Amino acid sequence: MQVWVIGGTQGIGAAWVQHLRDQGHTVWTGARTPESSQSLAIDLSDPDSIQSAVADVLRALPELQMVINTAGVLHWESGQPEKSLRQLQSDSALYSYQVNALGPALLAQQLWDCMRKTKGFRFASLSARVGSISDNRLGGWHSYRASKAAQNMLLKNVALELKRVNPTAVVALLHPGTVDTQLSKPFQSRVPSDKLFDVTRAAQQLNQVLMEFAPEDSGVLRDWAGQDIPF
Repeated sequence: MQVWVIGGTQGIGAAWVQHLRDQGHTVWTGARTPESSQSLAIDLSDPDSIQSAVADVLRALPELQMVINTAGVLHWESGQPEKSLRQLQSDSALYSYQVNALGPALLAQQLWDCMRKTKGFRFASLSARVGSISDNRLGGWHSYRASKAAQNMLLKNVALELKRVNPTAVVALLHPGTVDTQLSKPFQSRVPSDKLFDVTRAAQQLNQVLMEFAPEDSGVLRDWAGQDIPF
């Protein structure tokens, strides 16, 4: 199978790439800074970059069957998760939305012809339990929560539209749990050791869940253990 993993040069993405290659699949990666001849430059905050990367990967992988997006932002040099409403800043909120929500939707848009024509096509993107409105009992993290909730809605729409033209295809939203990566590093102190997964275990769990998605599950948010999370 030909697979493209965005965010595939570090963290969960890199472990997932290795897992797929170990299974014999042909895997290319996408990252802001490509690291090999089978890696393409892509920035989910830049629509032109998304368009260019998709064109390049479809030339490299003409029988592309699966795309996995593991890229996302929670914190960066100038942005941190908000603990209260007074910390909410428009620039940070818009950047979170552009990378975590709009980026995956624009990625699906550019891949649309491939997605609608390829039997059994799978498009997966990492979401988060904290993006569930009905599961929100703590508040805070306004930008990240809202951007993941927006991704859930956008990709649910993609799933419904895709089902009309390719009923064999799957759009999967996946919650990995808390994984020992740079994204979660500042927030691991209260996580029980048995709930903090290493990247290899996380990648294997998520891959199993993704491969068990049936077409009727398309558009669902599902966690690493295979349990559905209501929006």
